[in-house]
Amino acid sequence: MSEIIRVDSVIKEFRIQNTHTLKDRLVWTLRGRRNQLTHEFRALDDVSFRVNEGDSIALIGYNGSGKSTMLKLISGVMQPTAGKIGVRGRMAGLIEVGAGFHPDLTGRENVFLNGAILGMSRTEIEDAFDDIVRFSEIEQFIDTEVRFYSSGMFLRLAFSVAVHTDPDIFLIDEILAVGDEPFQRKCLDRIRQMQEMGRSLVIVSHDLNMVRELCTRGIMLQQGKLVVDDTAEKAVSVLREA
Repeated sequence: MSEIIRVDSVIKEFRIQNTHTLKDRLVWTLRGRRNQLTHEFRALDDVSFRVNEGDSIALIGYNGSGKSTMLKLISGVMQPTAGKIGVRGRMAGLIEVGAGFHPDLTGRENVFLNGAILGMSRTEIEDAFDDIVRFSEIEQFIDTEVRFYSSGMFLRLAFSVAVHTDPDIFLIDEILAVGDEPFQRKCLDRIRQMQEMGRSLVIVSHDLNMVRELCTRGIMLQQGKLVVDDTAEKAVSVLREA
């Protein structure tokens, strides 16, 4: 199988603003100690791995381990501080509820907007529109501004648009947790169909049972470092013992 995602020696740092009183800030500035007002936080530290066509990979770890940051870097939402990430093929997914949606536009208008962001042509969106709305099960709200949508309605429409782009790589970050159980099952069934078609899947989830069920491989991060890259079963076992 050919390589579809490459992560090479990736480092991601964030500048954290410390919370201090105005007096503290003034004193430190007068003393030339401006650097104490901020500090660098390394969310990912020299992480490398490969994803091949058809792989189903889970990024797991406790809160603050860097897994969601890693997914955002793969998606292109953020750029690494150092290192390189290469992606080949059409990519879609659910990184944040409502991402790619404009609150002042209707659901219908956002289907066209989000579809275009994900690389679909207008003709492709028009051809898939009825199927997108039908899968989302929010037909009666499709001409309502999405500012009035619940998080579950956001999920339904966003997931439906994403899967109808026919992506080579599908990214999911804990997002299915906001949907109701019947729709979660529907989403999982669709994900399995994509796996059977040879699509690649990278997910972030705290649901370790779902990880074991959906994924063949697990990558465990701990304080920004990659500590396990093995079968999903092995990675889950190590996390549970940590």
